[in-house]
Amino acid sequence: MTEAALSASVEQPMAHEEDRLRADLYNYLGLMLASAPDQMLLEQTAGLSGDDTPLGQAITQLSRVAKRTKPAGAEREFNALFIGLGRGELLPYASYYLTGFLNEKPLAALRSDMSVRGLSRAPNSFEPEDNIASLMEMMGAMIVGRFGAPATLDEQKTFFNKHIGPWATHFFADLEGAKNSVLYASVASVGRAFMGIEAEAFRMGG
Repeated sequence: MTEAALSASVEQPMAHEEDRLRADLYNYLGLMLASAPDQMLLEQTAGLSGDDTPLGQAITQLSRVAKRTKPAGAEREFNALFIGLGRGELLPYASYYLTGFLNEKPLAALRSDMSVRGLSRAPNSFEPEDNIASLMEMMGAMIVGRFGAPATLDEQKTFFNKHIGPWATHFFADLEGAKNSVLYASVASVGRAFMGIEAEAFRMGG
């Protein structure tokens, strides 16, 4: 996926393949940020290949790091970053990044928008819905219509600009530079490059 291709596809109705690739990347980031990757996900990550774009180069680097990462090491890293003793190195929530506190107005606004789209938190999930993994998963689901009709470009743009755009790039930059980040520094590089492409594409498209 290139910036030019994504920008062009936003200016006219998106090709199904372009939608699927975007949704796949959102879903992948959601998976990696929801829990530590198992052996299968690490192997799939090691098999990724990129191109010469900034996003492609970040994917290539992530693949290299995944090749030498074991599940136990990935779990230690994930726990140090996001769980820790009491809390991890980072708090990956929109409310925290936008207000400095958890469970604030950004979470309430997200819950309202989720309700309109018929989305709700899974019964076995105790995480606030405004965590980065859930937002990546929601965006991926909206693009391909996993929970109903696919979201229009305007709907995608509105959701992104309201719930993801204002803070996700900042979060990914923090994750890149976190002292416990090794595998996740590369995940963050992919996320930061992708968020930049999405933001620019939505800007160009509207």
